[in-house]
Amino acid sequence: MDSMVRNSKEAQRKAAMAVLAHSGATEIAGRLADITVPAHENLREPENGLVMVRGRIGGDGAPFNLGEATVSRAAVRLATGEVGFGYTLGRDSEKAQMIALCDAMVQSADLSGEVEAKVIAPLRAVMITERSRKAAETAATRVDFYTMVRGEG
Repeated sequence: MDSMVRNSKEAQRKAAMAVLAHSGATEIAGRLADITVPAHENLREPENGLVMVRGRIGGDGAPFNLGEATVSRAAVRLATGEVGFGYTLGRDSEKAQMIALCDAMVQSADLSGEVEAKVIAPLRAVMITERSRKAAETAATRVDFYTMVRGEG
């Protein structure tokens, strides 16, 4: 039973991080303004760096180094002891800081419900709406090709 609860918490944290990573910094900041952010300290000041991006031909070929991508990362600890980490592509250290703060709050028993309801869920709804809009836009340009069989001979 304990492992099921742990897996559930890990899945919730993973889903929250995916939403935060795909959201804009201004959107996250706007949602964080709606809640009381607890006291916290920076374990790792936000910083920018590079990571090597690996690729595979056809998804199952031998891995190769595709190139480098810039990333920002940060780590925070809440006064209650929860530690959060934030990573994002690009050079947006403020976004990495906000992601780390949200990650720590998602792990807190007292704050996770409020963060889910006021930050993660609205951002997830915006993300789903945007994906649906793009999918509909793309579907409108779909072309069905067919081959006609000629009746010769």
